[in-house]
Amino acid sequence: MIIGVPKEVKRDEYRVALLPVGAEQLVERGHTVIIEAGAGLGSGLADHSYLKAGARLVASASDVFEAAELIVKVKEPLAQEWPLIRPEQIIFTYFHFAASQELTEAMQKSGAVCAAYETLRDERGQLPLLTPMSEVAGRMSIQEGAKYLERPQMGRGILLGGVPGVAPAHITILGGGVVGANAARIAAGFQADVAILDINLDRLRHLDEVMPANVNVLFSDRHMIREQLPLADLVIGAVLIPGAKAPQLVTREDLRLMKPGSVLIDVAIDQGGCIESSRPTTHGEPTYIEEEVVHYCVTNMPGAVGRTSSFALCNVTLPWVARLASNDWRSIAGESPPICDAINIAEGAIRNEAVAETFDMPYKPLFT
Repeated sequence: MIIGVPKEVKRDEYRVALLPVGAEQLVERGHTVIIEAGAGLGSGLADHSYLKAGARLVASASDVFEAAELIVKVKEPLAQEWPLIRPEQIIFTYFHFAASQELTEAMQKSGAVCAAYETLRDERGQLPLLTPMSEVAGRMSIQEGAKYLERPQMGRGILLGGVPGVAPAHITILGGGVVGANAARIAAGFQADVAILDINLDRLRHLDEVMPANVNVLFSDRHMIREQLPLADLVIGAVLIPGAKAPQLVTREDLRLMKPGSVLIDVAIDQGGCIESSRPTTHGEPTYIEEEVVHYCVTNMPGAVGRTSSFALCNVTLPWVARLASNDWRSIAGESPPICDAINIAEGAIRNEAVAETFDMPYKPLFT
């Protein structure tokens, strides 16, 4: 199969979807790998490293899309890429369809097979292609929160760990999954006062066992969230319903409970955000202020640490890229439940129930 890797075009996106070692392994299996010139530079991977691995270098994204049967990306195709996509072409990337009806409809019209990293479930029911980027985003959320709590960034002027005689920051984390757990560990290391909220009691019991003493676990409900907001210097939104739009846990009115200069980091913004006042931002312009609360809602947080993120992502995606390239997509989906789960759109139909429900659109299972 011809596998193509275009350069990412989303603003401030420095990741690449395939490492040179991955290109080498795919070529050894008899595939042709086409890389757009400069695709790996944001992650410190020079063009010659791909050439040495046996990949072909092409000058433009259109060259990649025109030749490739399987396109491997990091972020969803942007409007400028939509006309390049062909019917039956497989696009393997993070789509996050529930955050954009426009993207969903464009991919339906394209006739492409859209396989989403974020809905691929392995045999254990885990989300292996989402996990590494959730780990990065969770850890980054505390790093970014610490920065935007500084007074020059319009924050409260709070040091996360405090100092002897001065109380540390209070951090509230909404969601105890991969993002939330990683955020809590880093926040605990800063010696902050941390509360992590979740609706799954088994998960809370696990977190209670493994987290440091300065992390408290709380059952998440409307009252508990409102009780936490006046205490919080930093709130991390870390909820996820795979494939679906994130539930809104903090309303615009709730912002008035928070202290002026406190910070919200909405990691769930890729799936529409879990805070009513959230709207997508970029690394170039990451924050805005509403109700005197600093909002950070960057949709591609891991893109800022491209080298770390690219290696972490490609470590887990490569086996699935190889699997998709090994046969026609319908045969692979029939043999592999994880690949079947990953296919959100195919043959002009929505194949993921959560995406269909989000936009009240028809849902058609891949196999009946």
